[in-house]
Amino acid sequence: MFTARTARLLVPSAAALWTSALGLWGLSRQNSVWRDEAATWQVARRSTAEIVQLLGNVDVVHGLYYLLMHGLFELFGPGTAVLRLPSVAATAVAAACVAALGHRLAGPWAGLGGGVALGMLPAVQFYLQEGRPYALVAAGAGVSTLLLVTLLEGRGKAVHWIAYSGTVALCGLLNWLSLMILPAHLLTLLLSGRNGRGGRSGRSGHDLGGPGEPGEPGEPGEPGGRGGSGASAGLGKRWAAAAVAAVACVLPLVLFSRSQSAQVSWIPPLTWHMLIGPVVLLAVGGAGALLDRRSPYRPGGPSAAAVGLPLLVVPHLGLVGLSLIQPLFLDRYVLFSLLGLALLIGAAIGVAVRTVSRRLPRAGWWLLPAIVAVAAVALLPQALAKRSPASRVDDVLAAADDVRRLKRPGDAVLFFPSARRDTRLVSPDAFSGLEDIALARTPERSGTLKGVEAEPSRIRAAMLTHRRILLVTDTPAVSRPPATERDRMKRSVLRNHFRIVTDTQTRGRRVTLYERRV
Repeated sequence: MFTARTARLLVPSAAALWTSALGLWGLSRQNSVWRDEAATWQVARRSTAEIVQLLGNVDVVHGLYYLLMHGLFELFGPGTAVLRLPSVAATAVAAACVAALGHRLAGPWAGLGGGVALGMLPAVQFYLQEGRPYALVAAGAGVSTLLLVTLLEGRGKAVHWIAYSGTVALCGLLNWLSLMILPAHLLTLLLSGRNGRGGRSGRSGHDLGGPGEPGEPGEPGEPGGRGGSGASAGLGKRWAAAAVAAVACVLPLVLFSRSQSAQVSWIPPLTWHMLIGPVVLLAVGGAGALLDRRSPYRPGGPSAAAVGLPLLVVPHLGLVGLSLIQPLFLDRYVLFSLLGLALLIGAAIGVAVRTVSRRLPRAGWWLLPAIVAVAAVALLPQALAKRSPASRVDDVLAAADDVRRLKRPGDAVLFFPSARRDTRLVSPDAFSGLEDIALARTPERSGTLKGVEAEPSRIRAAMLTHRRILLVTDTPAVSRPPATERDRMKRSVLRNHFRIVTDTQTRGRRVTLYERRV
């Protein structure tokens, strides 16, 4: 039905369009922005000089992403769409890469199934619409893996090696934990049945004319004209050089960020129950790898299992190992590993389509749509939940709306803890006319995310000069006891000298209006 060239374009394009549609669905999340996205929003609104000053104190690991978002906010203005569309576009690129990989390694149906599956994974749907850098890292992982497979097929040139090294470095600058893709790629290199003994024709050129007809694999070594252990050693050396160059670019960031390690001190230590989810993912991926062994696409290059399984397993194992030294176990840090899971799911779908098509040729065409329909129905509650404000800890825009409704000219405002000042930094217009009585130096001037507050005694004196105070804090469900003397002073003065007039709790944030006792 479709030519080989058309299929090579159609499969990744269809995956990208499907993922883009999922990303655009409910993009505004009912016009909500939670605290992590609020950090992106408030930093992106600063000047370049202020961002650079901030990175010297905190969040240097996100510096490149903040600068990117600063440019987009300057061009298009701040908003939920501008905040999240880069992640949607990046995930679409990642899906297209998975589809292209699956097409090359296990046939067109595997490519289409894997590309569609990526956007449906619950964890991916969460970060698909997140104003943070993790989807961009996933896109880079997809591109670098696609380049690696091209090089393993013997069809790469010097420009491919440069692009590979540059893409890995770029991902590392967005999140240096993404460098764990390098040992995954090394394992793929070792597992590959040829390690660069030329390329092949046929595996990437199959059309969609018949789901049960794999086509004729090409002979090893045709495009590259090279083979043997010498070519394998040469490929290994070139990969090592590219990997070293990428690590060298990211190493200064890794070393400098260690001075800001207190930022991740809130991450809890690794416990066994935190591993249940990853173990399930690895089991699903392992099943896909076993099914991939039945694939007829074996002309001599890497299999889908040799590419997908290391990409899924190695980053998770690496994160577990790092977390034994310092707690770092958060699934978002290895979101890119789910590209391996999607590739293995696609390989399993490809095997299923071919198996069904041998007995019922027409049914083979409908198997993938049926699988997608069943999965979409089963995952619909998850998909709806991810697009609800309740899927996040809080909503700074809802709190800003409450402040806008309750404030009066001359009122004061307090934030408890001071990190809740992100509400004002995202929606400064909602706080116009209010005096931030605890603030000594603004976040912009101090090069911090939450500003520098005055000494407790000065905060107390300022509070007692006001009749009405608005307090922006967390709801009891997510709040923590006061950790600083300043916050303990705020709570004590409010309790002893003020009474509650209005108390509103919306989406994880609490806005309370206090009035001075008579």
